[in-house]
Amino acid sequence: MTTLGSLIVLALFVGTASATSLGTVYTESGAVRGDNIFLGIGRRMDVFKGIPFADIPGRFEKPRRHPGWDGVMRAMDYKPRCMQLTMQQDDVRGSEDCLYLNIWVPHGRKVSTNLPVMIWIFGGGFLTGGSMGANFLDNFLYDGQELADRGDVIVVTLGYRVGSLGFLSTGDARIPGNYGLWDQQAAIAWVHRNIRVFGGSPNSITIFGESAGGASVNFQILTPYNKGIIKGAISQSGTAFCPWAINRNPLKLAEQVALQVNCPTDDTMVACLKTVDPWQLTLAAKMDPMAGSPHTPVALMLEFAPVIDGDFLPDEPEKLFANAEDVDYIAGANDMDGHVFTMFDVSNLNNPFEETSVEDLKALLGAYTKEKGSVAQDAAFNLYSSNWEPEPTWESVKRAVVDVGTDYIFMMPTQIALFMHAAHAKNGRTYSYLLSEPNRAGGVGKPYPTWMGADHMDDLQYVFGKPFSSPIGYWPSQRDLSGYFIAYWTNFANSGDPNQGGHRIPVIWPAFNRDAGEYLDLNGRMSPSNAVKHALRLPFVKFWTSEFPNMNSTSEDE
Repeated sequence: MTTLGSLIVLALFVGTASATSLGTVYTESGAVRGDNIFLGIGRRMDVFKGIPFADIPGRFEKPRRHPGWDGVMRAMDYKPRCMQLTMQQDDVRGSEDCLYLNIWVPHGRKVSTNLPVMIWIFGGGFLTGGSMGANFLDNFLYDGQELADRGDVIVVTLGYRVGSLGFLSTGDARIPGNYGLWDQQAAIAWVHRNIRVFGGSPNSITIFGESAGGASVNFQILTPYNKGIIKGAISQSGTAFCPWAINRNPLKLAEQVALQVNCPTDDTMVACLKTVDPWQLTLAAKMDPMAGSPHTPVALMLEFAPVIDGDFLPDEPEKLFANAEDVDYIAGANDMDGHVFTMFDVSNLNNPFEETSVEDLKALLGAYTKEKGSVAQDAAFNLYSSNWEPEPTWESVKRAVVDVGTDYIFMMPTQIALFMHAAHAKNGRTYSYLLSEPNRAGGVGKPYPTWMGADHMDDLQYVFGKPFSSPIGYWPSQRDLSGYFIAYWTNFANSGDPNQGGHRIPVIWPAFNRDAGEYLDLNGRMSPSNAVKHALRLPFVKFWTSEFPNMNSTSEDE
């Protein structure tokens, strides 16, 4: 009898489990069916991979709606990323047929309805990346399972064109540019039109992204094409004000590309570029980070980027924040975000047995302040060396190099975006954060210095729950940090307030105020006594945002 009772309970459980699936979903373009996976008692998830949100894009054209398909599409595998250079930058991978998205839908004992939606926009300098992210032993970085399950939200990741095919522009109507941004917008609009049939709320869409993805998030809430569609936005280590986020001389870059692919630079250039093999055109975006030096920083080599086109971006970013006045916004950076670039600029930065010279620091500052000349370089050096000993230690100089890169490339642009959003917001709330968790590769016998903080991209593993899905290699405090990220991020997606949304948080995160500059210091050791801080790196932000722009060039530099 006991055995029979157990079988009945098992049958009822299996029946309930199998019922918690969307099954076949009918989108505007056709029917799709994904995988339904078991997560635990009372928890299942539908996963859809490779749903087209637009047609195969034309060369230097905006994305078009997909014409649709017959029958049921099996959406069970990631589609190729958009054409881009390999890591070695000597070959090309990906496809022009790349405008697809992936969806993770969590269920409890009933099929989910009206869930908040989080749309991820990947980073990669507008040159590389894909909707699935890097892959290690079939563990994709942007797998949305942990975030969706633990946060009880729908997670969407999307593909968009990068490099020459995504961001080449002549600066006029011939090749307006911003095709990668248009792809992102087409995906956001597709989600808004279709997400209800996946159990999501079209009125509760939050976009989030990192690096070039964070800058893209900022652009997406500034463009008039998304007004009223996006409820919340999170920019991680990237905003529209980053020095690499806008190409100010697109025609020059287009002509350089044309010469590399044997096209003329006269009136026939555009016609020629449209017929060039996409492999050649992609290869023309090659950028060698090993060529970086204190005099030619890597961050200033990132030229394929959005442009002020008079359409998607009708004006300068600072003039478009009225479009984001009702959008709730989180923006932040990692405390050593600039390390990923400066370690190429200053080759001995990570070597504990080799001194980094003060002259290298001065040269790096000279490159970033070039437009104002030596007066700005000297002022910047005095600021960054102000707390040194009479004879600075090697560590002091190395840390100053990282601080310069972090402030100029990420911290200062993030603070500008926060201040601009807070100044123009009506119903939208503003939140600021800093990630200060030490890098996992830093320490004695490791490739990074013992003093290493949070490097660029360190936040990704925590947002996507890698300490839970891949526990080996993480400490308990790092699992705590991942839980904090997921709780704050998904609370925000649910309510517009990272403190409210059903998930427990360690510390109340106050909204950003332009006078006090409140921010949350995110790490695995957070407590109410140490996590809420004010005026993040104020002297340095003040220098880059207020003092530096108002300096006059010295006569010998003119």
